[in-house]
Amino acid sequence: MQDRLHSRTVAEHYNALEEKGLRQRNQSRIVYMRNFNNWIKSMLINEYIGKVKQTKNHGASLRVLDMCCGKGGDLLKWKKANITHLICADIAEVSLEQCQQRYNDMTSRSSNDRGFAPIYTAEFITADCTKVRLREKYKDPSMQLDFVSCQFAFHYSFESLSQAECMLRNASETLRPGGFFVGTIPDAYDLVSRWQKCDDNKFGNDVYSIDFLCEDKERPPLFGAKYNFHLEGVVDCPEFLVHLPTLRKLALKNGLELVAFERFDTFYERFKDEGRSLLGNMQALETYPPFHEVPLLGNSEQDYQHAVQYMQNLPDHRKIGTLSQSEWDVTSLYAVFAFRKMKTVWNSEGKAEYVA
Repeated sequence: MQDRLHSRTVAEHYNALEEKGLRQRNQSRIVYMRNFNNWIKSMLINEYIGKVKQTKNHGASLRVLDMCCGKGGDLLKWKKANITHLICADIAEVSLEQCQQRYNDMTSRSSNDRGFAPIYTAEFITADCTKVRLREKYKDPSMQLDFVSCQFAFHYSFESLSQAECMLRNASETLRPGGFFVGTIPDAYDLVSRWQKCDDNKFGNDVYSIDFLCEDKERPPLFGAKYNFHLEGVVDCPEFLVHLPTLRKLALKNGLELVAFERFDTFYERFKDEGRSLLGNMQALETYPPFHEVPLLGNSEQDYQHAVQYMQNLPDHRKIGTLSQSEWDVTSLYAVFAFRKMKTVWNSEGKAEYVA
């Protein structure tokens, strides 16, 4: 009963989020952080789609499952990756309808382009990915996938063991050996560390707040370690800690081997040179000092001391790209992960086993 309540809360929250135009989104207090997170997703998808393509012949099909796809924020990324088929699944039916409309609009624009190359085909499934076997809802249940993505949503599955197992089964079941399951989640170790440092159960700043609803700061439960997460204009619903060793064990049971778990700040340092032009194109960093008459989004005194200190070590007083300290505090909570699907072998008892 309780898990149905949480699922409904999450679905209703995302269904109620208004689809805002580009102008409104650009006026958000956290617009640069949202763009930065989008850049992280782009680089993560590019990295592992590239690895998949290395194992396939040129022109071969490339099928992707986007679990918890939301309003379709990654549709353009799949187009740029030249995939052939996409399955979008989400618990929020209104969000999924908007995702499908975005896809239809994108298809229409592509067909009007000179030198039209057909965009990937797509199907859309309204379902709770933590409770429903997605394969049974595919147009072709025998389809093999090359890539699975779950962005900023996998942590909802750690409400219970059965939900986490269902989510991982959905990620793994139709993924071919050598394929990848990638995503982004809050780093539970950092969350708990910040929780332990505060006097009560709540911490945050002017753009986010986290309120833990667990009793034990020292030993939170492996599943159902609940906290309310509020992020200005984007998120306001319950989430759950993802205990990494437990995730790793459950994933292995489903033939998924963890190959990467990296905090956003570390990932950024690794890819900032390769992705420099994309950082600019996506406006993923705020210019400091700002251009003439352009206001800073954060509190200019407190939120940019890190930028001031960094610039003291530069040979000249040029401008740099950064986020306000309040935004860094939020985005640094997150990490990327990547699992690789192992090969399946059948033992003498007819049971599936996995080998690297």
